[in-house]
Amino acid sequence: MEITGIHGRKLDELCEFLNRMGLRYDGGAEFTVNLYDESDRIVGTGSLCGNVLKYIAVSDELQGGGAAATIASGLVRRAYLLGRKKLFLFTKPNNKYLFRSLGFSLIAETNSVIYMENSRNGLSNYLDSLEKGTGLQGAVVMNCNPFTLGHKYLLETAAKQVDYLHVFIVSEDKSEFSFHDRFELVKHGTEHISNLILHESGDYIISYSTFPTYFLKNTADANKINAELDLVVFGSRIAPPLGISKRFVGTEPYCAVTKAYNECMKRILPQYGIEVVEIERKDGISASKVRAAIKDGNAELIRSLVPETTYKYLVEKRTELK
Repeated sequence: MEITGIHGRKLDELCEFLNRMGLRYDGGAEFTVNLYDESDRIVGTGSLCGNVLKYIAVSDELQGGGAAATIASGLVRRAYLLGRKKLFLFTKPNNKYLFRSLGFSLIAETNSVIYMENSRNGLSNYLDSLEKGTGLQGAVVMNCNPFTLGHKYLLETAAKQVDYLHVFIVSEDKSEFSFHDRFELVKHGTEHISNLILHESGDYIISYSTFPTYFLKNTADANKINAELDLVVFGSRIAPPLGISKRFVGTEPYCAVTKAYNECMKRILPQYGIEVVEIERKDGISASKVRAAIKDGNAELIRSLVPETTYKYLVEKRTELK
């Protein structure tokens, strides 16, 4: 059965089946393919979430019978009808060879999940597009929603410790400020730092495909967040061709999801020869404080939290401050 926008009883049945299969539903299913047995119970499922194939699971009695391939084919067909040609896939490690036979290539793997895409060259093309540095190189991954004095301090401090600092701006448009605006705010707010290289994070660093729960901070249980995949991709595939040996991060006293991610980073990245350098947050500044001040129309507080370039942008763009 093909279901668009699954909800109600069918969603409850899907969640129950996924739980039995050791998976957890965290939302986002636009289109779902379910297989049922003679008793009308789900025995196989998979969903399309944006350009990601997720929640693919098949009961033991259907293993090896082509059920997973049937589900995946239905999801790919629907994605193509929607004009989505670049697709990613989450599934369990024991499905790796099945999906390779369907044209998916492995990007990264953890003990609990594999991450694949329907292109042999997608990741390599992304890496080839990135500007390279020389010497000792570090990295920072930032959302900057919006760019604050805290972000500026982190970049200034990190840049002094390396020859080149790669700054990956999260390009997923699921934040209050658009990627274009966030990127421009970082660009104009860091013109005085000569050794920065700014990048789009693309589909491979804190994107909805590598780390979907990052974008569900208000409802996610941080103890259940699995950030391992995103960090394995960074450590094994992103950092080596760029020569990155340090990743800088600010301390996180506010957001449980980001704090859990940072702890995971300290555990995983050293396994790939990457030192994690934690920098104390400047004066408790956070982008969430800025967003709250915008809603309150508190221009004075905003001015104390952001660079002048960000302040001018906010005054010009946000009606709350006019």
